[in-house]
Amino acid sequence: MLLEQPRCTICDKEIKEDEDVFVKIRYPKQKGFTEIKAYLRNEGKFICEDCIESKSN
Repeated sequence: MLLEQPRCTICDKEIKEDEDVFVKIRYPKQKGFTEIKAYLRNEGKFICEDCIESKSN
């Protein structure tokens, strides 16, 4: 099963493995996550570090 790499929701840059990112998600109602990457991919909005830094300036 090939999944697309997550992308920054602001600049559409592909998020690389081991890259620092910010993820905006709602705090989950369920307990006991085992597939955190799948949850983040399905529920989160990824923002790359460059976009966060440019917003703070």
